[in-house]
Amino acid sequence: MTVWFTGLPCSGKTTIAREVMKRLEGKYDVELLDGDTVRDYIRNKDFSREGRNKHLRYIALMARLLSKRGVIVLCSFVSPYRENRDFARKINDNFVEVYVKAPLEVCIERDVKGMYKKALNGEIKGFTGIDDPYEEPDNPELVIETDKETLEESTNKVLNKLRELGYID
Repeated sequence: MTVWFTGLPCSGKTTIAREVMKRLEGKYDVELLDGDTVRDYIRNKDFSREGRNKHLRYIALMARLLSKRGVIVLCSFVSPYRENRDFARKINDNFVEVYVKAPLEVCIERDVKGMYKKALNGEIKGFTGIDDPYEEPDNPELVIETDKETLEESTNKVLNKLRELGYID
């Protein structure tokens, strides 16, 4: 299966995905594909709409190939446009979209890299949530509100949803 965590930068996607991975490891074959790690490895720094679309289509295909081999794939990407998430859903069987929701102010407070500050100062153009849109999911399987839940509560919600859908024991 593919679990696609989406939300604003610094909303908590990767933190939750890592915790879910820790809880599944040992019982399942699990892989985490994280936005920053994958981009750094493949050296893709194109954050234009087309650049993001191309990048996320590649990730969706990678998730499909892994999940077809029995791997639980956790994808943690801002993936700001519905068209990308819809494409990922279309090509991946057993797709679970998790909207990691947090108010912009909370994301700005959590930003240890200073990305929001740079975007607000005009040093970064096309930054999701500042001068580029984030299109909220229409119908995610799960919504997690990280400003209202602990990490443990959020992790348990994901695992309970995967059990409810019959993907894990």
